[in-house]
Amino acid sequence: MADDRRALVLGGGGITGIAWELGLLAGLAAEGVDLADADLIVGTSAGSVVGAQLACGADVEKRYAAQLAPTAGEAAAALGPRTLLRLGLAMVGARDPQQARARIGRLALATPTVPEEDRLAVIGRRLVSHVWPERDLLITAVDAGTGEFRAFGRDAGIPLVAAVAASCAVPGIWPPVTAAGRRWIDGGIRSAANADLAAGYERVVVLAPLTRGIGPLTPVGTQVEALRTQSRVALVSPDAAARHAIGRNVLDPAHRAFSARAGRAQAKAAAAAVREVWTG
Repeated sequence: MADDRRALVLGGGGITGIAWELGLLAGLAAEGVDLADADLIVGTSAGSVVGAQLACGADVEKRYAAQLAPTAGEAAAALGPRTLLRLGLAMVGARDPQQARARIGRLALATPTVPEEDRLAVIGRRLVSHVWPERDLLITAVDAGTGEFRAFGRDAGIPLVAAVAASCAVPGIWPPVTAAGRRWIDGGIRSAANADLAAGYERVVVLAPLTRGIGPLTPVGTQVEALRTQSRVALVSPDAAARHAIGRNVLDPAHRAFSARAGRAQAKAAAAAVREVWTG
């Protein structure tokens, strides 16, 4: 086990998840708990955007303020009943999680979406740098062809923007991303947070806008309980007020500002438990 090293895990949850995480991070910093100094940052889907921002030195207060500004260049989307049904059917009868992920990948590859280059441009505008940071940052994704799970770092040989776009490539909504000769989709179809990547770190904080598991998705709580056998772990997910602010569609930019404010407000209640794990 690493000697008292700290890992920050940032889970997926759509555009509202980005906002909630940034609000929470800014609120925790205001309470004297700075999670940006983590030795390792793990980002999945929405968390990959926030993780890349933090690892590249973004000011969380400024990033929070940006969530309150009018949205520009962010298209609304939704996992409608038809898409959810197709995703559910893709998982029926799968022998193991990787096979289920491969089926979801085939669905993603076959679904017409916006052009890949357009999506890369949107992701590029969300980041504060397009260069991999020197700090340890892992961005999760899944091979759309094989269902293989990957955690990309600076030595993976793919651009940071591509890694983040891949991690955010919600199947059936956004296009799979081409990198290293493969097509990649959302790391959140393996787990909403992939918190097990923090194994070996003494102190772990998990911010998870979504926690449930279905089909091949391992519940965040299951991974957190496994981590707790060897690490001190704090898990923060949206409280009732934040869930109301986020609403039912995590891909709707109209709820971004509400989600950010709810995350910041929640930080006051979460600060003591997070501080105990992070610095106690």
